[in-house]
Amino acid sequence: MLTAITGINWGDEGKGRMVDLLSREYDIVARYQGGNNAGHTVKNEKGKFVLNLLPSGILRPEVVCVMGNGMVIDPAHLEKEIASLREKGIAISPDNLKISARATICMPYHVLEDGLEEDRLSKSGSQFGSTRRGIAYSYGDKYMKKTLRMGDLLHMDESVRHRLSTMVEWKNLTMERIYGAKPIDLEETWRWCEHYAAVFRDYICDTGAYLAEADRAGKKILFEAQLGALRDIDFGIYPFTSSSNVIGSYAPIGAGIPGRKLDLSIGIMKAYSSCVGEGPFAAELAMTEEEKHALREAGHEYGAATGRPRRVGPFDVVASRYGVECQGADILALTLLDVLDYMEEIPVVEKYLVDGEEVDRFPMGGALEKAQPVVKKLPGWHCDITACRRWEDLPEAARAYVEYIEQAVGCKVRYISVGAEREAYLVRP
Repeated sequence: MLTAITGINWGDEGKGRMVDLLSREYDIVARYQGGNNAGHTVKNEKGKFVLNLLPSGILRPEVVCVMGNGMVIDPAHLEKEIASLREKGIAISPDNLKISARATICMPYHVLEDGLEEDRLSKSGSQFGSTRRGIAYSYGDKYMKKTLRMGDLLHMDESVRHRLSTMVEWKNLTMERIYGAKPIDLEETWRWCEHYAAVFRDYICDTGAYLAEADRAGKKILFEAQLGALRDIDFGIYPFTSSSNVIGSYAPIGAGIPGRKLDLSIGIMKAYSSCVGEGPFAAELAMTEEEKHALREAGHEYGAATGRPRRVGPFDVVASRYGVECQGADILALTLLDVLDYMEEIPVVEKYLVDGEEVDRFPMGGALEKAQPVVKKLPGWHCDITACRRWEDLPEAARAYVEYIEQAVGCKVRYISVGAEREAYLVRP
């Protein structure tokens, strides 16, 4: 059984919470793309956890977690993340965490380069809103074949050192001649690699072979994505995207078993819209600054990885329908429905107005930049729903809101979260 949990919108939909919830039914949870440029926040009986690199299944001791070949991994960040979880009583060992030998290493100079370029672009207001964690530069070097992979840490010989030397020499052309920055020191970078070779040697393996054998044995595998469909490098709001394929169809590829196909795709979306970073976001135009502030505070909308205030707006039917199509979603999970408890009326973006014409198909490029929201108001329920555990417990207006959304996007909502705690959810009958 191969299942993907993916984001329908711009990311931050609550995927980590849903992976944590559903992982109790699975044997393996595998991350298949991205790096530490986003975060999944999970609350359970042991506390609050913000996970940037580790799959959310790591919080369940019976689950084996895989970091796939489609990821870019900053070993320094991963070491700290593991230490932080261990301090809170989470057991992590090579028995329950396996790192793909084919995963790309995010090097210290990738992080440096990311910050230097974002600073340069910001002088003209052209910045991408990067998290400055080196993700795009790691992926860029991967596709130029000028990078190290985690498996190289298992063979720290002269061949690997020679490759690193040529990479450092090449990078220093950029560092010194373009940015006027200090050159990268080869010896220091080599020592950095040696340190993390020692730290992660026992975790690095052929995760593709491991997953293939698990699938043959009938194990249930859950694939976890970072960000959402609208941040996909090919199908998102380019160039304001991530640098990887976040869509569910890439999950078996990025995890290490490219010949397999998904059995189930579960799309995650919020009961409203939120967005971190730059780029077109029509939903925010549907609210006043005061209304957005109220929604942001009600939803605690600040980035898990960066702490940045998220841009917010009403639920966007146009963007969400497109995201459902991109992800091939079979069923949906609707998160943070309880955040809307305070609203007397709930706005939704039903269509876009582009050049004087109403459209219900998600546009691209310049058309998206010009899109204005066409808003519909739905009745609110204006009461606390956090104690609801059955569909019948929800107020009639809340049920009507959910039914409107699933009809509008063309996919059934099966799971609904009504609070931050692990058990604060209900399942549609």
